[in-house]
Amino acid sequence: MTGLGRSHNNETGASGERVIIEEEFAVQAPLDHVWECIRDAAFVAPCVPGCQDVEDVGEGAYRAVVKVGIGPIKTVFKLDIQVAEERPPGFARIETRGQEGTNASRLTAKSELTLRPSGELITNVHYKSDVQVTGRLAKFGLGIMKKKAKALGAEFAENFRAAAEARAPSNIAGG
Repeated sequence: MTGLGRSHNNETGASGERVIIEEEFAVQAPLDHVWECIRDAAFVAPCVPGCQDVEDVGEGAYRAVVKVGIGPIKTVFKLDIQVAEERPPGFARIETRGQEGTNASRLTAKSELTLRPSGELITNVHYKSDVQVTGRLAKFGLGIMKKKAKALGAEFAENFRAAAEARAPSNIAGG
């Protein structure tokens, strides 16, 4: 599910495009295992489309480098990610800010992640991200932003599900 709208960033005074990315998917593994995977930045990074690097800087803070392409523009964002709240093993709230190296575009995101068991061996993962993009990438409009957000969300979900199931003990996820 993806929602869209035009927003105004009070910090920068800039108008931009706002996209809501919301996905839910099932992982064939117990809740504690999925929580352990989602809390491991080195594990999650390869699941994020375009993620080139992630660094744990401590206290629930991370720096990441993510390559993004919208329309004809291909760029790299440097992101600061902060885990703002955690309630193990089922909830996390994350805040992300970043910009292109040239400051031509800026990104802010507020995300929530909820894990719920569905029986002993299946965990439902639900996430919702409210993303605002300002600058040159925002100029592509709602249609392209919506399509790109939906594709990135689905790709992350599939990558994470497959990786978490592959990492699960063999007696849990079909092995």
